Amino acid sequence: MSDTDTTTDKIKVTILPTGTMHADLTWLLIDPSRMATRQQPDKQRDWVEVPTHVVYVEHPNGQKLMWDAGVPRDWETRWAPSGLGQFFPVDAATEDDWLDSRLRQLKIEPNDIDYLVLSHLHLDHAANAKFWEKADTTIIVDAAEKEGAFSFDGHNRGAHIKSDYDTLELDTITEDTELLPGVTLLRTPGHTWGTMSLQVDLADAGTMIFASDSLYLKESFGPPPIAAGIVHDTVAWFDSVDKIRAIQERTDATVVFGHDANQIRELRTGPGNYYT
Repeated sequence: MSDTDTTTDKIKVTILPTGTMHADLTWLLIDPSRMATRQQPDKQRDWVEVPTHVVYVEHPNGQKLMWDAGVPRDWETRWAPSGLGQFFPVDAATEDDWLDSRLRQLKIEPNDIDYLVLSHLHLDHAANAKFWEKADTTIIVDAAEKEGAFSFDGHNRGAHIKSDYDTLELDTITEDTELLPGVTLLRTPGHTWGTMSLQVDLADAGTMIFASDSLYLKESFGPPPIAAGIVHDTVAWFDSVDKIRAIQERTDATVVFGHDANQIRELRTGPGNYYT
């Protein structure tokens, strides 16, 4: 649907690419076919695209929601103390991709957003959350994610960089929550303490589930599901995949994976290219 459509009584969803990292595929997919064996000792290396995105939801009741906050412009210096820039460089981002550019393209400012929902607090999903530090915006995370993300001392624990979120007022959920009519936050832990997915029930496109890092790739979903190199709780992760699959089968939903380079090219993306 184009931006010439004037429908105002439907939820509108805009997927906004926010820069592409590269990483070894094993971080995203523990695929036995790519693992060395006694018969095939040469390790296969796959340096792959890892696109990032945020989702902008405009509700017919007038409220606006942003799902995730993308990667930062200053990733090299901000990520240097953790060393993670060596593993996940944001080396394929254009000027138009950065989140501040996306906001300008949408002709909105942080204060225009009623809800910023962070699927989890990793460095590639919460890095720009402080854009909303002084805005009158409700910032929501899972309660378990908030507890875990403040449970350590120092600069970072893995991909959680505390300075991304440490001064923000974070509201929490403890169960699946319909935040707005047709917009539901799903608790899908496993990747981190409290990773969430976003379910949006659209009039024309049907249900869409934005899985974030609950499912990195189509291959992650399976069946059978294939876990990743970064999973906090593998048992919880498999349970969350089963939960997403049950909703997907019940609603015939489109599942949007967190970092799937092939899928993002197939989706409508960018300002004006929305789903209703």
